Order: sequence, then C-alpha cells, then structure tokens
Amino acid sequence: MPAPLVTLLFFVALVVLLALFLTRTSWGRGFLVPLRAMVRKPETSQYPEEPRPVTPRFHGRHQLNRYADGLEKCIGCELCAWACPADAIYVQGADNTIEARYSPGERYAEDYQINYNRCILCGLCIEACPTRALTMTHDYEFSADSRRGLIWTKDKLLAPSVEGAESTPQTDREVRRRGFNYYGGLAVTPPSVHGGRFEQAANAPSARAGQVLPTGVVGPGREAGTLPSTDEDPVDPAVVSRTNTTAPVRPDSEGER
Repeated sequence: MPAPLVTLLFFVALVVLLALFLTRTSWGRGFLVPLRAMVRKPETSQYPEEPRPVTPRFHGRHQLNRYADGLEKCIGCELCAWACPADAIYVQGADNTIEARYSPGERYAEDYQINYNRCILCGLCIEACPTRALTMTHDYEFSADSRRGLIWTKDKLLAPSVEGAESTPQTDREVRRRGFNYYGGLAVTPPSVHGGRFEQAANAPSARAGQVLPTGVVGPGREAGTLPSTDEDPVDPAVVSRTNTTAPVRPDSEGER
C-alpha cells in the first residue's frame, strides 16, 4: 500500500475518533463549547462608544413634553402619581395667573419629581396622563452615585423648548395672540384661554334651590347656609332641612370626655 494512502487513512481515522470523543463523552462535549465560541460572531458591544440600539417600545427615562409654542403640557392633575404602583412620582400643582402662564389650562405642575430608586419603568403613568404630557424616551443612561441623584426633578424631566418657541412663563396676552386650541388637540380655533373655566364658573348660574352646597362655600350676596330661591324653582322646606350639614353641639360632659 502506498505511503500517501496510509497517511490519509490514518488522518481519517483520527478525525473519526476525535468526532466520537467530542460527541459521545462529557469531556468531548465540554471541549466543544470553546470551539463553537471561536467560530461564532462576538456578542460583545463596544459600549459606551457604540450604544446598543433599543426596540421601538423600549421604556426608558421619562420626559415632560411641551407644546410647539413652549407651554408645558402638564396640567398638574396628579393622575400619574395616583397610577404609579411604586409611589415613585410626586406632583405639586399650582394655578396659572394672567401674567405667568406655564400651561394652557388652569393649573400646571409647580413641582414634579420621579424617584428612580423606586420606579419600575412599567409605563402606567403614561397611560394615565390625559394630555400626553408624560412620555418615556429611549434614554437608559441615568445612573448616579447616590440615592439623591436618582430623584429627577422638573428641570431635568422637562423637554427643551423647540427652536423659535418662547420660554415659560408666558402671559395670557401672548397665548391669545397665537390662538391655539389646546383643548381640542389641534391648533385650529382660538380658545377662551384668558378666562378658561374660571370665567365660565363666574358667569354660571347660581346653585339650584335645594342643592347641597359644599361646606364653607358662600355665594355672592348670601350668608352661609342659605340657598337661592326663584319663582320657577321654589324651596321645599323638607329638602332644606335635609341639607343642613351643621354638626350638632355636644354637651359639656361629652366634650370633657
């Protein structure tokens, strides 16, 4: 038998024995792990020089959005704070004024905080927001070296103003001049931004006769505990007696106890 043929058969037998060793024994299967890794495409990313892309629905850092003219979308309703299962959101609302308007509604978020020590990035606060003021970005780089550093305040969460937009606060005169309809979602018709619901409440008719008034609320020109009456809607004494919410005075003996 020629020598080259013998050498070829020897190598073939060696390969067969090596394949049997790698597939039939536990040692051989262990050797296959690094061999597969040598020919596999590496999964290591060069972070942070090359940030890894995220999915379109990735839940990252929160952001408080603005309108195109710079006004804030947040109206300080605190629905996001109530919807948060981890109690990670704190909102303190305040009223807009004629000379200092932050949002198109009556109120705005004077203080807004998100505690990322507690936040689980579930997105329930996004679903609860009625004005789409709070959204989640694709930014996941917000680590800190202290617990206090993970409490993001409004100045960090608020989105920057669009180029050409005015900064907040703005006056009602500036808002009326642009004539945006924020309540409908589209800038098509000028709204009554100057008075808003304040003006509607001032011009609204008085409470109906027999209606229970909130405690401490006194209408203009009336004393506490009295209700308006008209010829069209007379007052029923039985109804007025039921609306008396004054707490009974306890005797001195009970008060001392």
